[in-house]
Amino acid sequence: MTEQSDVKLTYAELVGLLEAIFLRHGVSGDAARVLAANCAACERDGSFSHGIFRMPGYVSTLNSGWVDGQALPLVEDCAPSFVRVDAKGGFAQPALEAARPLVLDKVKQNGIAVLAIRRSHHFSALWPDVEPFAEQGLVALSFVNSMACVVPQGGKKALFGTNPVAFATPRKGRPPFVFDQASSAIAHGDVQIAAREGHALKPGQGVDRDGQPTTDPKAVLDGGALLPFGGHKGSSIALMVEILAAALTGGHFSWEFDWSAHEGAQTPFTGQLFIIIDPERGGNASFEARVSQLCDMVLEAGQDRLPGDRRHAIRAVAEKDGIPLKGETYARLKQFAEG
Repeated sequence: MTEQSDVKLTYAELVGLLEAIFLRHGVSGDAARVLAANCAACERDGSFSHGIFRMPGYVSTLNSGWVDGQALPLVEDCAPSFVRVDAKGGFAQPALEAARPLVLDKVKQNGIAVLAIRRSHHFSALWPDVEPFAEQGLVALSFVNSMACVVPQGGKKALFGTNPVAFATPRKGRPPFVFDQASSAIAHGDVQIAAREGHALKPGQGVDRDGQPTTDPKAVLDGGALLPFGGHKGSSIALMVEILAAALTGGHFSWEFDWSAHEGAQTPFTGQLFIIIDPERGGNASFEARVSQLCDMVLEAGQDRLPGDRRHAIRAVAEKDGIPLKGETYARLKQFAEG
C-alpha cells in the first residue's frame, strides 16, 4: 500500500470536504454546511477532540439511523424574550441556525433572549456556538448535556454527561474572551484520544467499571466513568446543566435515552440552552474596554494565558499556512466523501 503524504488544507477546502461527507451520508444541504463549518473550525483552532476526530462518529451515527440528517427544526416564538426549537431528532447546530434570526431580533428589541433547544444531538465543542454572538457584540452563555458517562460526587453509577458550559463576551481591541469547559474532570473525547494514542489519564479523572480510581482511559471507556471536576463543585454544576439543558428545554436527561437498537450511534440525544445578552443595556458604554482591562489584569496577576488565547494563536497559523492533516486521515476523509 502506498503511504499517503501529509497535506495542508485551507479552511474553505476542509469545509468543502466535510460537507461532501455529510451530504454523502444523508444530511440535508443546509445542515451539512453548518456541521462542516463547525467541525472544520474545531480542527483549525486546535480543538482536536471535536474536530475531524469526530467524523467517523458522525458517519457511524448517521448510518445507524439514530440521528435524522434531514430533520427540519421547528422554531417557536414563545414570549418576548423566549424562543424554543424542536430539533426533531436532528443536530443541534442547524437548530441554532434556524433560530438565530429570531433570537437576534429579540435581543435587539428586549436586550436579552433565551433559546431552548430540545430533541437535539450535539457532538461538537460548545465554543463555536457562543463565539459568533460575541463577535456581534453580545454576551452569550450556553449549556448542553450529553450521554451518561460521569458519576455524581460519591456515586457509583454514571448519571450525568460531561455537561459543558460555554461563555463568550466581546472585548475591545481583542478577539472575544471565550471559555468552554466540561463539568467533568476531562472531556470524553480526550479520553478517547488518550486510549487511541496509549496515554494515561491524570489521577482523579476516572473510575473503572467497579468504581475504583484508574488512570487507564480504556478502563474508563469499558464500563467505567469520568469524575466531576472539583468533587462536589463540579457535580453541582453538572446537575445544574441537566436542569437547564434538559428539564427546562424538554430535552432528554443524559441517562434518559436508549440507543441500543442503533449500532454505531455515538451522538447524545439531549437538549441545549442559550442566554444571549446585549451588554449595552447595562448602561455601561465602556463594557468592552472594561472586559479588556480585566483580562489584562488577570495576566498581570500571573496567569500565563486566558482561555481561547491558544485557539486564536493556532487559528492564525492555520489561516497563514493551512490546516495540517496526516496523509492517512485525509485519505479516510476522502473515502467517507466518496462512499
